[in-house]
Amino acid sequence: MKEFSAEELAKYNGQNGNPAYVAYRGDVYDVSDSKLWRTGMHMKRHHAGRDLTTDIQAAPHEPDILNRYPKVGRVKKEAEEPRVPAALAGLIKKYPMLQRHPHPMTVHFPIAFAFSPPVFIFLYLITGVKSFEITALNCLGAGILFTAVAIATGFYTWWLNYLARMMGVLKKKIPLAFAMLIVEIILFIWRLKVPDILDPVGGSGLIYLVLVFALLPMITLIGWYGASITFPVEK
Repeated sequence: MKEFSAEELAKYNGQNGNPAYVAYRGDVYDVSDSKLWRTGMHMKRHHAGRDLTTDIQAAPHEPDILNRYPKVGRVKKEAEEPRVPAALAGLIKKYPMLQRHPHPMTVHFPIAFAFSPPVFIFLYLITGVKSFEITALNCLGAGILFTAVAIATGFYTWWLNYLARMMGVLKKKIPLAFAMLIVEIILFIWRLKVPDILDPVGGSGLIYLVLVFALLPMITLIGWYGASITFPVEK
């Protein structure tokens, strides 16, 4: 069976009449007959002529989908740097569940707690019921905790699945996630120090409201960027 070096594999990029080959765990597959690879690019993210062993772990389908296509060769073995430090590799081997994707499991919590403060503040403003405003404060506190957890698991998943390779969308998502965490911390501390910040609304209270409602577009964009990595849309 033919062996492909990285340079040789790159020639089969599905463009200019060339077949579309992709590699996974050392095997090379001919995906030329797939309509999803007709341009040499899959879902506007994955290029033919490359090793997709890492990228396919974040795909919404199982890797065995490649078994539908002819296996045309093997990738030449080359010296590679270990994906993760030996200590972590041993831990993952002992506890395989650590190799799963923890980030998608944890992101739901900061999404909920980032949306909640603006909603409860709005209810407080139109009803005057103080319990709504106190609930918004509690949600801010929970939001700080779970946003930090989601950021930590995000870096772990990014490192484990993508070897911390920077992608365009992450250049926007990472700073925005930290910005939201900072805003949540500011709002939480500010409200603790000034319990009547919204009684009545005015001056600094208006700034407080702007920051609270800024959480809505921030978490929406963060979620959008995250979804575009896992579920890219092909137009």
